[in-house]
Amino acid sequence: MYDFLIVGSGLFGAVFAREAHQRGKKCLVIDKRSHLGGNIYCEQVNGINVHQYGPHIFHTNSKRIWEYVNQFVEFKPFVYSPIANYYGSLYNLPFNMNTFYQLWGCTSPEEAKDIIEKQIKKEGISNPQNLEEQAISLVGRDVYEKLIKGYTEKQWGRKATTLPPSIIKRLPVRYTFDNNYFNDHYQGIPIGGYNNLTRGLLEGIECKTNTDFFEDKAYWESLAKKVVYTGKIDEYFNYCFGKLEYRSLKFESEELPQKNFQGVAAVNYTDAETPFTRIVEHKHFEGGSQSTTVITKEYPLGNSAENEPYYPINDIKNTELYQRYKALSEALPDVIFGGRLGEYKYYDMHQVIASALKYFQEKPHSPGKQFTMEEKKTKFSLQ
Repeated sequence: MYDFLIVGSGLFGAVFAREAHQRGKKCLVIDKRSHLGGNIYCEQVNGINVHQYGPHIFHTNSKRIWEYVNQFVEFKPFVYSPIANYYGSLYNLPFNMNTFYQLWGCTSPEEAKDIIEKQIKKEGISNPQNLEEQAISLVGRDVYEKLIKGYTEKQWGRKATTLPPSIIKRLPVRYTFDNNYFNDHYQGIPIGGYNNLTRGLLEGIECKTNTDFFEDKAYWESLAKKVVYTGKIDEYFNYCFGKLEYRSLKFESEELPQKNFQGVAAVNYTDAETPFTRIVEHKHFEGGSQSTTVITKEYPLGNSAENEPYYPINDIKNTELYQRYKALSEALPDVIFGGRLGEYKYYDMHQVIASALKYFQEKPHSPGKQFTMEEKKTKFSLQ
């Protein structure tokens, strides 16, 4: 009945569906959740678009990816400038001259650099053996203790001394007064929320929500020539080699009877005692003027069947396990595995989109229709 059954309506599935649809392929998109859009789904509360699965800021250096998403929805410029709260003291992120002034009162880049270099030299770490040593060898003791240690240990659920140094390969240190978290040239938020992007991608494509692929896997696979699977790769193979590990999150949202709660989109709580990692105030993403506000506290959770998987734990053990599942997947020419869960990789949004588009550029499924130059110039073309 279909050329493609697409399991999951997140960005990989939605972009894949759009590109296949544009090439005359018949697609069916199914999702076990009650809504489309995967983790970029927003729920509107009194005019405020609440990012249900954590804040999503679209950022990329690729003009092609930026123009691609802007075909479906207009983006509002947005610069992500979170604040760190360490036992009530506030610091700018990422680490920059504002941060160093707040830490040490220094006003020149040379002074800040000298302090950091002296702290690194004092520690004498030449061959970091864990995340703590790696971080200190990059930014010194003060920045590590106040802005990295507590947050990282909460996020991972483990002591920093037990985490591999490879997790922090580098730490951005800017000797300028610049609070822009991302260095990417293109940054923004879809006007009206990410649901508008999802609607644009899936326009004209048959979709079913509240539909669990695994309740009748054989039936769903029988409907299409090929399957695009964006769920957990180990689940697809019935965990035959064991389960891959993930970190998860719990979100607690509340609407408050005030216009402005914290004055910024996100405040990271970097001390060890505060149980949540950050508070997100959603109206600041689009500059809302509503009379109320919505905040969300994020609590990190461990790996369990009940918890939604968010962050692949790409340590040696899990990477080796994934490679075994990947070998199985490569033996199935009619099943395409994509996205964070399907590829067991931490992707940003622009990377997920690029992954789906690259598939069409480099690995076409069949000869199909040959497009004219005029057709290639249409708004959904990759050319």
